[in-house]
Amino acid sequence: MFRGVHTLNLDVKGRLAIPSKFRERLSVLCDGKLVVTVDRDHCLLLYPLQEWEVLEAKLTAMPNMDKQTRRLQRLLIGHATECDMDGNHRILLPPPLREFAALEKKVVMIGQGNKLELWNEESWIKRRDEWLEEDEDDAPLSDALESLSL
Repeated sequence: MFRGVHTLNLDVKGRLAIPSKFRERLSVLCDGKLVVTVDRDHCLLLYPLQEWEVLEAKLTAMPNMDKQTRRLQRLLIGHATECDMDGNHRILLPPPLREFAALEKKVVMIGQGNKLELWNEESWIKRRDEWLEEDEDDAPLSDALESLSL
């Protein structure tokens, strides 16, 4: 559903224009209603509302006596913020979330199928290059990756 890399500018008020290739899809899918939250990689995750609601239901149904589950619930649900696309197809990113992801002027939006990621441009380039340089030839593949053929 969402794919590709887009370099965008965040305005002084913290608004981000959604790329034109996603605008109609988001208008149809969720009437421009989105949820933004944090990710452990210090980027932001941007979900169409109904995609978020599916994830949120799964997270809240998990047993919160498990420390990892509780930590993930606190991070994802605790920081989740609804945001609507305005008439100019922009979303306003709340200051605490912008600070978390160090989003300033240059933002990279990465399509991830059912969601989008928002990265500080410098952080994205650094992490992308690190991932590309990692030598994983000796590392065993997870079960999920074992069945994938590219």
